[in-house]
Amino acid sequence: MRAARLVTPLVLTAHGSADPRSAANARAVADQVARLRPGLDVRVAFCEHNSPGLADVLESCAGEAIVTPLLLADAYHARVDIPNQISACGVSQRVRQAEVLGEDDRLVSVLRHRVAELSVSRLDDTVGVLVVAIGSSNPAANARTAEVAPKVAVGTRWTAVATAFATRPELPLDEAVDRLRRQGAARVVIAPWFLAPGRIPDRVERFARDADALMASPLGAHRLVAATVLDRFDQAAAERIAA
Repeated sequence: MRAARLVTPLVLTAHGSADPRSAANARAVADQVARLRPGLDVRVAFCEHNSPGLADVLESCAGEAIVTPLLLADAYHARVDIPNQISACGVSQRVRQAEVLGEDDRLVSVLRHRVAELSVSRLDDTVGVLVVAIGSSNPAANARTAEVAPKVAVGTRWTAVATAFATRPELPLDEAVDRLRRQGAARVVIAPWFLAPGRIPDRVERFARDADALMASPLGAHRLVAATVLDRFDQAAAERIAA
């Protein structure tokens, strides 16, 4: 496995965004990964909007590569978009795709830390926390994301926690906040299940201001985000060797 870690490039693949802060965050995560694993060949690629594109990066890899998605949800981009781009390059035989970051406990701890940065105590029983994610047309992906909120609340005395999706109509943000307040929350904190700043997080932030709610920062380029990326890479590398 050690040889695979040193030789096989980790192609950190983000969705991409018209907002430059998103691409900057992907590069910052890549820098963190490289610091955690000196000698590892870490390359950044984007599915759309930003350069370099995934196809260009894969074509620059002389041999095998492991595409490691910088994605939280196992939804369209992980299941369809990235595999299709790999296939279109004609490099499927030498490229393995790692799993998404998912609802990893390390990321949940980062989200809890982001809430704490707002001076919100775990022991404050007047607080209600709304975990807001982008959302997917895949109900199974949304169901997995909904597991984050109760995990965040473990070890706290918060009044209530809930989940809402910024791009899905099932539970609008205002209704989710109202529900938390009906459950007894005097203060509402929005915990964004986003990796980076961007247009959708900005829209959620505007909503938070209008709703008199606090909003934490996205997960960002935290060391534990990079550690989770490395874990997904290592799993895929081990599977490649075992195959």
